[in-house]
Amino acid sequence: MTFRQFAVNNVLRNKRLYAAYFLSSLFTVMVFFTFAIFAFHPAFLEGSMRSEVLYGMAVAGGIIYVFSFFFVLYSMSSFLQSRKKEFGLLMMQGMSTKQVRLMIFLENMLIGFFATVSGILLGLVFAKAILLLAENVLVIEETLNFYFPLLAVVLTFVSFMILFICISFFVSFILRTRKLIDLIKADKQSKGEPKASVLLSVIAAILLLAGYGIAIYVKGMMVVIAMLPVVIMVTIGTYLLFTQISVSVIRRLKNNKGIFWRNTNMVLFADLSYRMKDNARTFFMVAIISTVAFSAIGTLYGFHSFLTKGLTEGHPFSFTYTVSEDEKDEKFEKDIGVIEEALKKHDIAAASGTVDLAYFKQGDGEVLITKASAYNQLAELLGKEKVQVKKDEAVVVSDSNKVLASNEEKDRLLDIPVKLSDGTTIQPTRMRESSHVLPEMYSYYIVSDAAYEKLPQPERTETSVAWMAEKGQGEALAQAGEDIFNQIGGFNFASIDFTVYQINKVYGPILFIGLFIGIIFFVSAGSFLYFRLYTDLDDDKEKFKSIAKMGLTEQEMKKVINRQNALLFFAPIVVALVHGAVALTALSHFFDYNLVTESLAVLGTFAVIQIFYFAVVRHFYTKQIREAVF
Repeated sequence: MTFRQFAVNNVLRNKRLYAAYFLSSLFTVMVFFTFAIFAFHPAFLEGSMRSEVLYGMAVAGGIIYVFSFFFVLYSMSSFLQSRKKEFGLLMMQGMSTKQVRLMIFLENMLIGFFATVSGILLGLVFAKAILLLAENVLVIEETLNFYFPLLAVVLTFVSFMILFICISFFVSFILRTRKLIDLIKADKQSKGEPKASVLLSVIAAILLLAGYGIAIYVKGMMVVIAMLPVVIMVTIGTYLLFTQISVSVIRRLKNNKGIFWRNTNMVLFADLSYRMKDNARTFFMVAIISTVAFSAIGTLYGFHSFLTKGLTEGHPFSFTYTVSEDEKDEKFEKDIGVIEEALKKHDIAAASGTVDLAYFKQGDGEVLITKASAYNQLAELLGKEKVQVKKDEAVVVSDSNKVLASNEEKDRLLDIPVKLSDGTTIQPTRMRESSHVLPEMYSYYIVSDAAYEKLPQPERTETSVAWMAEKGQGEALAQAGEDIFNQIGGFNFASIDFTVYQINKVYGPILFIGLFIGIIFFVSAGSFLYFRLYTDLDDDKEKFKSIAKMGLTEQEMKKVINRQNALLFFAPIVVALVHGAVALTALSHFFDYNLVTESLAVLGTFAVIQIFYFAVVRHFYTKQIREAVF
């Protein structure tokens, strides 16, 4: 058997250890290849979105590439630790350090080559499905037909082979600068009783609570200012949480005889403190990476929701056309004709209403004051509740814009009376929460028709026409909106369906790319846990063999393994979910927009994925130990 055959056989004999490394690398290659397919697709190279896609591809590819480098480094570290006995045996048989380095280099290149080729092949298999998905998510006019992506294949293969070559040389460099015997004996050295500092534990709690408190308390632009110090505090606090607080908690549980001596808790806690010490850095890394994934996807999804839902809520009509009194004579009839013609062209059934918007001098600025009949006309068009206003009453409607609005502005109008032309005033008595009826962003007054006639001459007047189309005509409305926009421009005209379409068209690639990068981060975090778990597999087999001789049953063993694995998988993920929830709460404060639904969707999805991943890994892990012990 040649030396190369020996290296190949080593890989084949360690399929279990290399499985997660290989599959994760394959997935990373496939995602990178997917972006390359998009970037070099003829529809993009010749279409209007070429620059956006190429830029997104460059950013996403760079992130994936850099992250892949560190991911493979970590994988190789786990690989070296788990094969310490094998290295010791080979050196006893006469293998030199140089040959060990060469063997590791060949093994890593073999894994890298097949992961790259398999990732490209798998990407080709699912290329059409991915292109169809992207065609809908990206909201593009071009059809993404399947093509053979030769440039994407070459770019992906060359890029990742260079990456694996660099990683292999880097690992060889590490082995040259350290004695191999130190690597072999690393797990054999006495770990000692894990200790924790009370001071550092207190500091960790203070940092986390302070970081959470600041993130939840600040609002508006203060969120951006507070972001960097909060990230630093939470990151340091997270590291100390796993290295200090977790050890302190476990030691207290071990000192509690009522808990420690109950059932199989002795077996669990006796080894748990050492596991927490060994896994602290892994937990920290997984928690931070997962938090980045949660926050990135949550931010992209939340911002998209904020833009689209916020606009839809603030502009409930299908079309609105507003013109000032000065321009009404020369533009009004012509533009209205263009809009009506577009509605007929696209077979859109819509009801319309016309109102005059009069702005009066109130305090330091201008405020819209409308009469109840005008308000109720558009409210009826939308199917919303009408307002009843008494003769000597004024109602304040809160602003429909949640970013430009402020509570002080809303409250201020309640304190300012409406002045009539005869010198009398009407004091506002109540506030009506924003019902998004009139096309006005800011707070305004509603008065009775009789009181409206007594108002002084307005500072300016606008005429607004609103159309409300029947449901189920979204695509036709977007096309009609585009036609109208191209003819009369967008200064006086607004089409919510066309606006949302434009946002989705621009934002789609960002959301699509961000989603894939977030998934890569999360899958990689799960792979780190897999490596950490299977590094201890041989030790767990020996431990449970010894305990089984003293009477440990199979069910009791499963119970202990399930608890150990649950802690390994869910401790960092729970911390990351809490971090992510706080980050998304801060994001909602920045936008002044409720993101509870979006946050639950993102965090819940990742939690379900982690539960499924845990169930699969636990099954096979328990099966291997059971076969070795019983």
